[in-house]
Amino acid sequence: MDPEKALELVKSGATLLLLDVPQYTLIGIDTQVFSVGPAFKGIKMIPPGVHFVFYSSSTRDGKEFSPIIGFFIDAGHSQVVVRVWDQQEERLIRVPEEEEERYMQAVRSLEFDKNLGPYDLSLFAEWKRLSNYITKSTIERLEPIGAEITVTHESGIVNCTCKSALERALDEQLKNNKFSAPAEKHPKRGCYYTIIPRIIKRKGVDSKQLTSLNLDKTQLLETLLVKDYGGSEESLLGELQFAFIAFLMGQSLEAFMQWKSLVSLLLGCTEAPFCTRSQLFTKFIKVIYYQLKYGLQKDRSARDAGASALLDDSWFSSDSFLHHLCKDFFSLVEDASIVDGDLLSWTRKLKELLENSLGWEFQQRSAVDGIYFEEDDEYAPVVEMLDEPSGSEHMTA
Repeated sequence: MDPEKALELVKSGATLLLLDVPQYTLIGIDTQVFSVGPAFKGIKMIPPGVHFVFYSSSTRDGKEFSPIIGFFIDAGHSQVVVRVWDQQEERLIRVPEEEEERYMQAVRSLEFDKNLGPYDLSLFAEWKRLSNYITKSTIERLEPIGAEITVTHESGIVNCTCKSALERALDEQLKNNKFSAPAEKHPKRGCYYTIIPRIIKRKGVDSKQLTSLNLDKTQLLETLLVKDYGGSEESLLGELQFAFIAFLMGQSLEAFMQWKSLVSLLLGCTEAPFCTRSQLFTKFIKVIYYQLKYGLQKDRSARDAGASALLDDSWFSSDSFLHHLCKDFFSLVEDASIVDGDLLSWTRKLKELLENSLGWEFQQRSAVDGIYFEEDDEYAPVVEMLDEPSGSEHMTA
């Protein structure tokens, strides 16, 4: 990079100053991970906006690592975020205000410049695809007291829930980890996620209506959007991204459970994708497409680096919750008599990603002019491209 351009980015970008961090500690920001060397004191040239910082302390030989601790930041232009390592608690803590001001001035005077690793700007676009709906208000609404997200604070939160094979494996991994502290040492300090009911129960509703409400989550989605998200679809998508990042980068079991709940809610809607919420579902499918694309591509390399990602064999099974939900949703969209063209396109992309990456098999179909249908299906929809002011395409029978 041109030296003048680099200096401009150093001055305009945010800086994460991390003092006294032991050697071999893994420090991550967004999709990037650094192994701390003797001269490492942080990261510079961080683009303004939302970021996720996470770290894992190690044994002296650098062979074993503690559970990850992570936190979100909303970095401003030229902002300096200062943390110092607490040797006793093995975590990053804030410094007193007067010290923080002194360190900030030193960073702006480039006194620490040679000790700061540059943020890899070539990976920023990938991070933005994973976090574009997360805002400062998303972080303030969801983050736990103290801002730290870590599975070691979650034993009391998840012990009483029904667990999948993946959740049980993560729980067992935590119990067997030599770094894990006793559960009673950590009171409940989980994130303030929106409560998503697994089963809808209503007084005065007959069994037929109740069955319908549980088979189609559209009405539940509408209720939650108004009651918990202030009518904002972007706020819901922001929570979906927050939970995925806290799960994949921060290894939070609580976050995985929330991501699963939100995905199950949206993929469980049979009416909403084809009425006024078609744009929400297009955005939603696009969000989980990039989430799964990133997670499936990066999983093995992340394990090799020592920061074990969580997309293990439980995800790859055809018995997983995701496979069952996707199979039903794909069939719903592809067989619909009228469907938004963008929603159909992104649904096809997600289906192909899962087929190619995981070898999952959905209903076998053929493709003609980009639209899937059964070869011998006399009721297959006729495709018409309607002129719409928005320019979106529809498929109509």
